[in-house]
Amino acid sequence: MAHNRRFRFGVHSSDAAPGSAWVGAARRIESLGFSTLFLRDHFDTQLGPIAAMTAAVCGTEKLNVGCLVFDNDYRHPLVLAKEMATIDHLSGGRVEVGLGAGWMAPDYEQAGMAFDAPGVRVSRMEEAVAVVKSLLSGKPVDFIGEHYAITGHTAYPAPSTPPPIMIACGGPRMLRIAARQADIIGLNPARKSNAAWEDQNLPDATADATDRKIGWIRNEAGARYADIELSIVVPFVIVTDDREDTASAIAGSLPPDTAADLTAEGVLASPHVLIGSIDEICATLDERRDRWDLSYYVFNDDSIDTVAPIVERLAGN
Repeated sequence: MAHNRRFRFGVHSSDAAPGSAWVGAARRIESLGFSTLFLRDHFDTQLGPIAAMTAAVCGTEKLNVGCLVFDNDYRHPLVLAKEMATIDHLSGGRVEVGLGAGWMAPDYEQAGMAFDAPGVRVSRMEEAVAVVKSLLSGKPVDFIGEHYAITGHTAYPAPSTPPPIMIACGGPRMLRIAARQADIIGLNPARKSNAAWEDQNLPDATADATDRKIGWIRNEAGARYADIELSIVVPFVIVTDDREDTASAIAGSLPPDTAADLTAEGVLASPHVLIGSIDEICATLDERRDRWDLSYYVFNDDSIDTVAPIVERLAGN
C-alpha cells in the first residue's frame, strides 16, 4: 500500500526533570498534535531510551514513541526486538523502531567497546535489521550471518502488526540499505568525523545533497519507494518576518566551504533549516514535500512552542 505522504511531526528529546515531569511533557507533546516522541541513544547526559519510551507511552493515549536511533552495537538484535515488541504490546502498537550503525566515538571509548571501521559497523547493522524484522514478524527465526546467529527462536510477545522500522542515515551505502529494508528513512547529513555533535557536515545538508540522496533511495527501492515514509530532523527553526536578512546573517556566520552553497539562498534551501513566518514555513514544507516527498519532520524539544502553530496547521494534511 502506497504511503499517503501526509504530514506528521515528531519531537526529539533526551532529558527531563524527575518524577512526573517526563510523562507530563509527553502528554503535552501529544496534546499539541505531534505524532511521535523520540529519544536519543548515547551515554552522555540523557535518559535511558527504553525506560523513557515505556514511561511516555504508558502515560499517553495516542503518542508514538521511538529512538532516533538505537545504536546497533549497544544491544543484541534479539534483545532489542523483545524490548520493542514488549513496549508495542503494552501500548497497543505505538512503537517506531529506529536503528543505526553507531557513530559517536566517545560513547565507545567510555564504554570500553571496540569502535570498528564504518564498513564493519554498517554490515553488522544490516544483519541486525534483518534479525529484528524477522523477530517482529512473529514467525520462528533461524538466522546465520557473519555477525549474528539466531537459532529456533520465536519472539514473544508477537506484535499483531509489525512496528515500522526506521533507519537514519546519510551516506550512500546506508541509504541503499534503508531503501531495501526500512519503512521510514530518516535523512541525515553524513558526518565528517565521529567526534562530536558540533562537527557538522554542512555540504551534506544542502538541497543538492538531498537531491542525490533521494535519487539513491528511489533507484535502490524500486517499486517499494511508494511505501517508504521519508523523514528529516530540522534542528534550526526561526520564525521571523524577515527571512532573507536572517538567512544572510546565518550564512555570514558559517565557515567558508567551496564544496557547498552556503549563501543565504543555500541556507533557505536546506531541508534541515526552516526560516520565515508561519505562512512561509508552511509553504516551504509543502514545496519540500513536492520536491523530495519529505512528510515526517522531527524537531528538537526546545522548538516545541515555536513549531506548534505549524503542527496545528499541517498535521494530517
